[in-house]
Amino acid sequence: MSSVLERFLSYVKVDTQSDPNSETFPSTAKQRDLSNQLVIELHQLGIEDAHLDEHGYVYATIPSNSEKTDIPVICFCSHVDTSPDVSGAFVKPIVHYNWDGSDIVLPDDPTQVLRIGELHDLDTQIGNDIVTASGTTLLGADNKAGVAEIMAAAEYLQAHPEIKHGTIKILFTPDEEVGRGTEKVDLVKLGADYGYTVDGEAVGTLEDETFSADGVRITIHGVSTHPGYALGKLENALKIAGEILAKLPKDSLSPETTEDKQGFIHPVQIEGIQEKAILSFIIRDFTESGLHEKEALLKEILNEVLKSYPNSTAEFKVTEQYRNMKEILDQHPKVLENALTAMKMAGLSPIQRSIRGGTDGSRLSFMGLPCPNIFAGEHAFHSRLEWVSVQDMEKAVEVIVDICRVWEGGGILND
Repeated sequence: MSSVLERFLSYVKVDTQSDPNSETFPSTAKQRDLSNQLVIELHQLGIEDAHLDEHGYVYATIPSNSEKTDIPVICFCSHVDTSPDVSGAFVKPIVHYNWDGSDIVLPDDPTQVLRIGELHDLDTQIGNDIVTASGTTLLGADNKAGVAEIMAAAEYLQAHPEIKHGTIKILFTPDEEVGRGTEKVDLVKLGADYGYTVDGEAVGTLEDETFSADGVRITIHGVSTHPGYALGKLENALKIAGEILAKLPKDSLSPETTEDKQGFIHPVQIEGIQEKAILSFIIRDFTESGLHEKEALLKEILNEVLKSYPNSTAEFKVTEQYRNMKEILDQHPKVLENALTAMKMAGLSPIQRSIRGGTDGSRLSFMGLPCPNIFAGEHAFHSRLEWVSVQDMEKAVEVIVDICRVWEGGGILND
């Protein structure tokens, strides 16, 4: 399991940032750079069928080495892309060995400081080896920690044939960060019965519930004219957009004012000129009814603003993104039970919880592959303060290996 850090440090140096405005698939060609590297490394491990398909997905199989013939096929999945929110180019990872709990000042931008009390779970890592970026980029632990952990687990299983397991599938996806990570995955080719995304946060966590998610795009068509002769004629689309944003609730229904099971309306992009403006939102809730309520409120705000602009019009488009995977996972309790058993085998006290976000597992579950999310150790993702500990990554590798052992034993440790 010593390979997980070496692999991680290699992977984060490859720029794989996805692009929400791209019309190609994957959204950026550079994601294939890491995917090609992974295929080469899988071949070096003796995993012969590893390949990159035309859509940017990596598929690979570790054949069963068990005499049992009825073991379900399980898949481990992580995404290679990093968030568009912060640069992922020229990442310089730094390992802070045997961290003593003092502030970690990132050298390329000393205003970026990791402090206990300001970053969740950081206080649990004293004495561990913390990996950060240098201050001007994200680290890429989301989700290259998961990629490295799956690769290290594959290496360990290949090197230890005495560990019995069924057929194991590996899937690395592009474009998860822009909501398209499973758009072209071939589940028939994958051939798995159950899956686990390795894309979670704190060590020991197992996430079986996600937000349900929609996107909303409001296109405003104003009335343009020469500003010198605009009296009674001009209806500025940018001002209309600004009024819509100004009418959003100030003390509720936003990411910065909600927690736990509370959903939100979140503007993520605005663009335009005086004749036309586009507002993009993400809508999040744990129930579909909650989504629809928030979308209705946003449309009500739009209609109210337009009353003051009689010659302007707007289009309101809702796009489904993903749904709460708990609806599917509740029908397949064994996939959760076996992960919890594996975590206990690894000496952890499992924490089963909801995630205020989504993973590829959300869509995979509804596509027919029940797929909860297990921890990868990534923290402060989508920021320049992103970090992960080496010890948490090593524990994730151990859990992946133990999940394989549990499924081969029918959910019971055979030792």
